[in-house]
Amino acid sequence: MLDIAGFDLNTIGPDFIENPHPVLHRLRAEDPIHRNADGSVYLTRHDDCLKVYQSRDMLSDKTEAFGEKFGRCPLHTHHTTSLIFNDPPYHTVVRKLISGAFTPRKLAEFEPLIGDIVDRLLDRVEDLGELDLIEDFAKELPTEIISFMLGIPEEYRARLRGYSLAILGALDPVVPADRLAAGNTAVTEFGEILGDLIDHRRRNPDGAHEGEVLEALIFGEHEGRRLTQEELIQNCIFLLNAGHETTTSFVGNSVGLLLDNPDQHRLLLDDPALIAPAVEEFLRVESPLQIGNRLAGEDIQLSRGVLPKGTYIHTSIAAANRDPEVFADPDRVDITRKPNRHIAFITGIHVCLGATLARVEGRIALGRFVQRFPKLVSNGPRTRVPLARFRGYATLPVRVG
Repeated sequence: MLDIAGFDLNTIGPDFIENPHPVLHRLRAEDPIHRNADGSVYLTRHDDCLKVYQSRDMLSDKTEAFGEKFGRCPLHTHHTTSLIFNDPPYHTVVRKLISGAFTPRKLAEFEPLIGDIVDRLLDRVEDLGELDLIEDFAKELPTEIISFMLGIPEEYRARLRGYSLAILGALDPVVPADRLAAGNTAVTEFGEILGDLIDHRRRNPDGAHEGEVLEALIFGEHEGRRLTQEELIQNCIFLLNAGHETTTSFVGNSVGLLLDNPDQHRLLLDDPALIAPAVEEFLRVESPLQIGNRLAGEDIQLSRGVLPKGTYIHTSIAAANRDPEVFADPDRVDITRKPNRHIAFITGIHVCLGATLARVEGRIALGRFVQRFPKLVSNGPRTRVPLARFRGYATLPVRVG
């Protein structure tokens, strides 16, 4: 039996990545504010995670931590320049500038584009009959969407998931040297591509196609401030990471849950209007983002005591989203579940900027997939992406007819 007192997030292995929930259930029940060997804490209760995310005293800036982890390198430049790992006032300014690309008007433009992309991909799925859902559908969807958003030419699109996985993989608690090298290469290569695209769009602002947001990022202003070239490059990489791997994993995780829960699959087939609450339930049960981080800028009172200023905090989104204090029968998939207070998109000032877009993608892609292929079945063993912070399938063989 696992010694929960001896659990250390920094030494987890493949068993935890494959199925973290038995460990997370015990941590939440027995040691919800668990201290790792390095002095950091791992939170597994919904209320504790929520309080940390909603507190303005909890810091996201990782300049010092990433300096120790990465040294001076492209990964350090990326993760200390992009939106997610910064605090106000920089975070406030950059978020306002980026949010101009996610206005209601822009999102309204995306819906028919997403529908067209999904229908085209589903035609190919039908032609294949037997396929790897990840390779042939789930990763293609965000690749096409992010390419529209950033104006990325078709010849570069096949590289996007590899870039995203390499950059995000460097955020795991412990990262081997080969993964760090791959992450640095990905930042450098994609940064060069984006630099050229940004320069071209700056010179040709009228050439943007419908749904492209690059022009808004380049020329958007907040109180006279525009994004610098470095900020543009690194935050475009951030948009790739935020919208690519998480969407791929969300689609794959959702289909996996339907395969494992045929009663819920049948329910969705019989009532397509359930796709909206189904999307929320899939996000809750198998959150693409599993672990978040904050640094306590001040003391914070949690369920079992006070964490002092300076404490490095890991928040278990996966555990919070299955907290029995918040969700009845939390391990059961229930696509009719309401309310559904999951924190898959976090909350507070760092709430996911693309949450609305992600929900639209999920409703269109999963809703149409399920209705078009009612005879969906598994077609071989699945494999997981070998990351702790992000949860998704590397392969998911299925047959659709």
